[in-house]
Amino acid sequence: MSPPRILLCGDVLGRLNQLYKRVVSVNKSAGPFDALLCVGQFFPDSTEQLDEFMDYVEGRSVIPLSTYFIGDYGVGAAKVLLASSRDSGNQGFKMDGLKICANLHWLKGSGKFTLQGLSLTYLSGRRSSDGLQFGTYTQDDVDVLRAIAEEPGVIDLFLTNEWPTGVTNRAATPDIPPGVSDPFGSDSTVSELVVEIKPRYHIAGTKGVFYAREPYSNVDAVHVTRFLGLGSVGNKEKQKFIHAISPIPSSTMSAAEISMKPPNTTLSPYTLTERKAEASDSAKRSSNSVSESQYWRYDVSQKRQKYGTADGNKLCFKFTSSGSCPRGEKCNFHHDMDAREQSQRGVCFDFLNKGKCERGPDCSFKHSLQNEVDSQSGKRRSGNAGTNRSKECWFCLSSPNIESHLIVSVGESFYCALAKGHLVPDHILIVPVEHFPNTLSLGPEFETEINRLQNCLRKYFKSQGKEVVFFEWVSKRSTHANLQAVPIPTSRSHVVQNIFDMAAEKLGFKFVASKSDAPGEGRKSLRTQFDSNRSFFYAELPECVTLSHVIEETEIFPAQFGREVLAGLLNMADKADWRNCTHSKEEETKMAEEFKIRFENFDPNK
Repeated sequence: MSPPRILLCGDVLGRLNQLYKRVVSVNKSAGPFDALLCVGQFFPDSTEQLDEFMDYVEGRSVIPLSTYFIGDYGVGAAKVLLASSRDSGNQGFKMDGLKICANLHWLKGSGKFTLQGLSLTYLSGRRSSDGLQFGTYTQDDVDVLRAIAEEPGVIDLFLTNEWPTGVTNRAATPDIPPGVSDPFGSDSTVSELVVEIKPRYHIAGTKGVFYAREPYSNVDAVHVTRFLGLGSVGNKEKQKFIHAISPIPSSTMSAAEISMKPPNTTLSPYTLTERKAEASDSAKRSSNSVSESQYWRYDVSQKRQKYGTADGNKLCFKFTSSGSCPRGEKCNFHHDMDAREQSQRGVCFDFLNKGKCERGPDCSFKHSLQNEVDSQSGKRRSGNAGTNRSKECWFCLSSPNIESHLIVSVGESFYCALAKGHLVPDHILIVPVEHFPNTLSLGPEFETEINRLQNCLRKYFKSQGKEVVFFEWVSKRSTHANLQAVPIPTSRSHVVQNIFDMAAEKLGFKFVASKSDAPGEGRKSLRTQFDSNRSFFYAELPECVTLSHVIEETEIFPAQFGREVLAGLLNMADKADWRNCTHSKEEETKMAEEFKIRFENFDPNK
């Protein structure tokens, strides 16, 4: 499958005739393209352009290519956007754009969605303290992006209207128009977000110039970022306003491909800015200062008095998320161990600090306070948080959100379900019935049932001429465990360990490998290696071989590592991301029923 082809455009300023004339021309000569992404002001500068603009909005002129914009300001913006917001088809939690008309979508506020396989994030509007309904972003919009930045995976594209502070390399770009007086640092909030999100491409407008910066390396990430600034449509200086890219989605790339750095790669342009901020006198910083907002992100909710006071104190984000803060005792913000523990148990930062979450159902964190799990017995301690979280969790059998049509077998402590967006047919998840974060810290009675399920699956796959690989990624923020079972052809079983070892080497680590005398024995060794305070990955391979890796605090480890490795082994790189493999509920139900029939004679719960 060829990578998606995307057109990028700077400030449109309502000049849709000129824009789409150019788009049609480029599409004819170098296309076809899949989408057009517009940054900077999209609406007209004056009423003279309004009739032309409204011809497209009201359907008298045709938009030839699916178009997304974030510059929701200019003449006529309020009227058009208000009507769109009230449209019944645009109600609900929509991060992938509100439909203005056929082929025109408004990316409102901030968010993340998948476009042609690419992971795309955006920040709509500009920074302002005026509290306007349209054309400006809010602190909540920024907080949403900071929550997204904490999620595993690589962001392919990040769209902003304003340029980030400090992005340019003047020495390397002598052709930048001298009349543009260092405009390349108009929004420090954007700079902070780029540092945290670490996109592969950052695209911005509003400055009237085209600028393609050299790639720069990111701190705590293996991939580089490319910044593109775009001119405005029809500008007199003939600055380039439309640009084509064709990036391979990161979800389909190998670790080696992701980490490739071109020869002209520079250091991050934001490193120096960060160091200057850290060196400044903390007494001169207010609670709203730019340098501090990089480290602590959320106001303490008055609904959560346990984590702060009602007078505007803030939690230190660095301490809450990692357990340490580079500012130490000089930090002006709250280092709260209770909040830190809740963070380790996967509680959403927005919920902790605001009492609500702006991301709605797309949030992957918990929205209730979590009681501690006894790591020795695997049983919850006293309290009623378990009841609340089971209602939120997608894997708890008691949750109204569980996709029960995928369940194929239910035992006393575990159930089996077809994996949603499976890598191969019969890709199975072994999931605890109760809300436990991993399968390694549970008691002996749980381990007995896991071994029985694994042995039955081995026999089932053996009857089909296949072997099976079991793997589990245990993040410190894991919420509900799932041990994955992926069948592989017997002909590939002799190379699977080599493939895992090669993938580990590309990421800069080496697996701890061990071989046991019987299936299930390897898990005993894994339990001795496991530390609930650290993230952990392990795989159980054919021939009773286990591979394990303790993940360091600063290590970048792909959440989909196990699946990505097996996708490579099976020559299915396009299926490395489960979101590329989804099926309708009717198809999933049919596959689950067919599996039950095939598995019936092996099912230990029958």
